[in-house]
Amino acid sequence: MDNILIGETDNYDGVTVTMEEPMDAEVFTHRLRASLSHWRQEGKKGIWIKLPRGLANLVESAVTEGFTYHHAETEYLMLVSWISNTPDTIPANASHIVGVGALVLNKLTREVLVVQEKSGYFRDKNVWKLPTGVVHEGEDICDGVAREVEEETGIIADFVEVLSFRQSHKAFLKQKTDLFFLCVLTPRSYDITEQKSEILQAKWMPIKEYVEQPWNQQKEMFKIMADICQKKCDEDYVGFSTVETVTGTGKKSFVYCNADHAKSLLATRDQASSSSL
Repeated sequence: MDNILIGETDNYDGVTVTMEEPMDAEVFTHRLRASLSHWRQEGKKGIWIKLPRGLANLVESAVTEGFTYHHAETEYLMLVSWISNTPDTIPANASHIVGVGALVLNKLTREVLVVQEKSGYFRDKNVWKLPTGVVHEGEDICDGVAREVEEETGIIADFVEVLSFRQSHKAFLKQKTDLFFLCVLTPRSYDITEQKSEILQAKWMPIKEYVEQPWNQQKEMFKIMADICQKKCDEDYVGFSTVETVTGTGKKSFVYCNADHAKSLLATRDQASSSSL
């Protein structure tokens, strides 16, 4: 058993081996072969090997033994092999990124926060757009959109609700799908400080002027989004608000649902909490 690589068994009869100590490639190959034989006898299925950058010398050995690349991060490469005779159920690598756009609305002046970007798709297009960005790993949508607004414009704003979302395939690296959430935020500050590295200009613009930009009128998807923003400003357009909860394993999470129902759920929970005191 000393030759068997140490791994952590998961709930799907899989094993994850996290390599940490330096190892000669020939020694690794010998131990990997012994381990695979042992795991097959145990009825294991998916075998994962996590290799940090410092152990890149072991990649070829793993590939020779039937492993394929699953995904890579800045500090490691994850390889996987399905060793069972049953159908392969290894999940694909993450296929989506999550983008956010911020309708930061000053209800008193009927103005929205807009920016012009120095780089990217909108560079030199003379288009005033809503602040946008990508949600970080482990970050909630409601937090990510507020962070993007503050980073790009210096404006501190509170998340209110998700107005709409859209899905776009092969949008990132011509491979990944982009899920984009249009969110409403209420500003707590109004003085703008542009992010010099990315933002050319930022300002407060009347909603009508924003919606009527030629770009927003000529491009169908942008017209639809702009019309939703206009509708939110003109009437009681209800989106999806957050209800904070926990997962089955106890991690904090958010359910996004109809804003009116979210208020009802929160009120019911608060009432139950008060009654238990």
